[in-house]
Amino acid sequence: QVQLVESGGGLVQPGGSLRLSCAASGFTFSNYAMSWYRQAPGKERELVAVITSDGGSTGYADSVKGRFTISRDNTKNTIYLQMYSLESEDTAVYYCYARRSFTGYWGQGTQVTVSS
Repeated sequence: QVQLVESGGGLVQPGGSLRLSCAASGFTFSNYAMSWYRQAPGKERELVAVITSDGGSTGYADSVKGRFTISRDNTKNTIYLQMYSLESEDTAVYYCYARRSFTGYWGQGTQVTVSS
């Protein structure tokens, strides 16, 4: 069955860094564009970063541009989100999402808390 398993979340101080991972299984990973979304308490889920199926193109929300980097390794069926200069506003549950045409899959999320 399809699985997307996020890891790497945790508690970090403002200005710190984290790297999230999302391991995929149960579908042809290299055919899917992949994204990271996040949802803070009381807010709607928002798109953070996206990467094409071959990793050739990426896109970012303005709020994270220059601080976050999305990447993927199609040999490991895994995507990553490297986060630098974390701010309290980055506190949220982070989800990975796989999309191809009208098919999409969500992971269960990993909590990122930025606090001193």
